[in-house]
Amino acid sequence: MTGQEAVDLIRLADDEGNSVVVRVTGRDMPGVLTRHDTLTADVLVTTGFVSGHLELWLLPGDLAEWEAALESLAAGQDITWLGDRAPEIRVRLAGERGCPEVVVEDVPGSMATVTVPVALEEGWTDEQRRRLDEVRRRWAREVVEPAFGVFEWSSHRKRRP
Repeated sequence: MTGQEAVDLIRLADDEGNSVVVRVTGRDMPGVLTRHDTLTADVLVTTGFVSGHLELWLLPGDLAEWEAALESLAAGQDITWLGDRAPEIRVRLAGERGCPEVVVEDVPGSMATVTVPVALEEGWTDEQRRRLDEVRRRWAREVVEPAFGVFEWSSHRKRRP
């Protein structure tokens, strides 16, 4: 990390102690052109029965996909986010217990899956959008790819001492 505190990109939690959090901890390799905009994060799952932790790397496109997922959730649609190279996170708005469920699956196919019912407050998608904006503000993109596989520092890159 570059001296900045971690920021929760996602915080889905209720009063019963159930939560799924995606906490961004910093840049993966600050100053390395091809990895500078990759963010490190942790997926933290907590219930009264289990708790778990998975490491995660977020590419700039993953944040755009989370933004699109939030639009779908606000429209009442279930979503699946990430997968492939990372833990898969699914949000089912009408879970079995009458409240939303968050499903976290360690790299799909691993057979390690946890389902967390989370009673979410009104306006929770707006709060998640604020969190996304904060992550983007703290770790703004500083690399551009003008052609496939060609990386350059953007003109608005913040210089560090």
